[in-house]
Amino acid sequence: MASRKAHTTSAAAARTAAMKRPQHPAVAHSGAQTAALAKRLNRIEGQLRGIGRMIDEDRYCVDILTQVSAVQSALDALALKLLEHHLHGCVTHAVASGNGAHAIDDALAVIRKFGR
Repeated sequence: MASRKAHTTSAAAARTAAMKRPQHPAVAHSGAQTAALAKRLNRIEGQLRGIGRMIDEDRYCVDILTQVSAVQSALDALALKLLEHHLHGCVTHAVASGNGAHAIDDALAVIRKFGR
């Protein structure tokens, strides 16, 4: 009986998660794009670990803040690359399939978040 309850609970959780996720067609990155994004993200992760070490070592605050600014810039550049892919891939695909208005609204909502 415990097994059935666990299955029912996990199935309900999966349905709830599926309901929260937007249903958008996937527009794949090329292998080169994926590798470039992964490389950027790995570099950012390294920068974050470096900031953690700097804090552990009680480094000069201005030096730490300089590195925080560099990470923010790197994240902004990553976000712009992803937005570029979204506009050229996902939004273009949505417009061609007749769902352009919704895709454009989604893109504008994301762009507004960057303007805050």
